[in-house]
Amino acid sequence: MFDKIGKNNGKGVKMDFYEVIKKRRSIRGYEDRAVEEDKLKRILEAARIAPSAANRQPWYFVVVKREDVKENLKGAYNKEWFWKAPVIICACGIEKEAWRRKDGKSYLDVDVSIAMDHLILSATAEGLGTCWIAAFDSSEVKRILNLPRGIEPIVLTPLGYPATSLKPFFRKPLEKIVEIID
Repeated sequence: MFDKIGKNNGKGVKMDFYEVIKKRRSIRGYEDRAVEEDKLKRILEAARIAPSAANRQPWYFVVVKREDVKENLKGAYNKEWFWKAPVIICACGIEKEAWRRKDGKSYLDVDVSIAMDHLILSATAEGLGTCWIAAFDSSEVKRILNLPRGIEPIVLTPLGYPATSLKPFFRKPLEKIVEIID
């Protein structure tokens, strides 16, 4: 799917996978410009094909483009850069479909997070920005999006063309986060 940076593979300029990972940032400012349907479809397809525990795929995505609904979402997360983005995606989990470990631990949040990571990285590859948002009012999101019982909002992200420049970011060095047992 991805050729080297700057090479055209018939679907536009794509980035190398490792460049996508390095380029991804949390974007908190978006251009007033629509996201093309073909890009949105590829991004959602990337989320759809993500791996999940026991292949349960316990996720459900709500894509919000309507201005009135985006405006209402400020009741759940009141940051202008969020609800003024051209698209807002709510990644939800379906608890009854989630795999559980023998000790009872549900992998719902893990599975939805993996799918959302696929979505966010593919958005970066498409030249779009996102911002992982977990600090929202879950009950308000359920109400605004009219989510059925059993569907839990896990994470939100705005989606659009970044209006802000990428800033350097800090990550701990490998030796601080990795232990190798030989």
